[in-house]
Amino acid sequence: MRLDLEGRTALVTGSSQGIGAAIAAGLARAGAQVGVNGRDADRLADTVETLRAEVPDGMFVPVAADLGTEEGAAHVVDALPEVDILVNNLGIFGARPALEISDDEWRRYFEINVLAGIRLTRAYLPRMTGRGWGRVLYIASESAVVIPAEMIHYGMTKTALLAVSRGFAKEAAGTGVTVNSVLAGPTHTEGVEDFVYDLVGRELPWDEAERVFMSEHRPQSLLRRLITPEEIANLVVYLSSPLASATTGGAVRVDGGCIDAIIP
Repeated sequence: MRLDLEGRTALVTGSSQGIGAAIAAGLARAGAQVGVNGRDADRLADTVETLRAEVPDGMFVPVAADLGTEEGAAHVVDALPEVDILVNNLGIFGARPALEISDDEWRRYFEINVLAGIRLTRAYLPRMTGRGWGRVLYIASESAVVIPAEMIHYGMTKTALLAVSRGFAKEAAGTGVTVNSVLAGPTHTEGVEDFVYDLVGRELPWDEAERVFMSEHRPQSLLRRLITPEEIANLVVYLSSPLASATTGGAVRVDGGCIDAIIP
């Protein structure tokens, strides 16, 4: 299969590291110009330098902005007014006992994990439908379906993304624009390493810490290991391509079998 994105412009939110950076690299390899986003301009510059070394022919545009705010979203739209592929990857996570999650923390998780993507979709979707082609993707999680007891506020936001993506897919019906969510499973990133160590203890070597985390905290995984960011990116690049033209309104899984259902 040839995943040809030549001439397309993509924006990947929260792409200064981890899954977002891997998605940016994958889209660039397919030929897209990619807007790379993060809050810290210096860190973002380092990421773009790394991406250019990884994908020498890639075209990367750094766009520093805090997308948890209306002002940040407006800045990104001004910097990249025409986007063909919007990947709403920005998200935060962390363990917290359910009864200790404050109102402010509930709001913060919703603002960053859900509303940031809604704002950008609201800005870019009409432009995509006007051109008759576009892709909007929300990076959700198996936690949308298998709510983790240690972070129900995170799970709530990922469940919300499934509803948001399905609703916007209906808004884009018949226009040539597809809208989908990606149910990503537990993935090996720097942030997840810290999360795993917080749960299982920092005295263990990484391989053992990963094994304990998967067996005790994600025992439903059929993969029985953390997914790599590149494995998530592979599905995102496919869904962004012309080959996925008949896939819309879906919640597509790259979850390592964590969701114990035939259909999510």
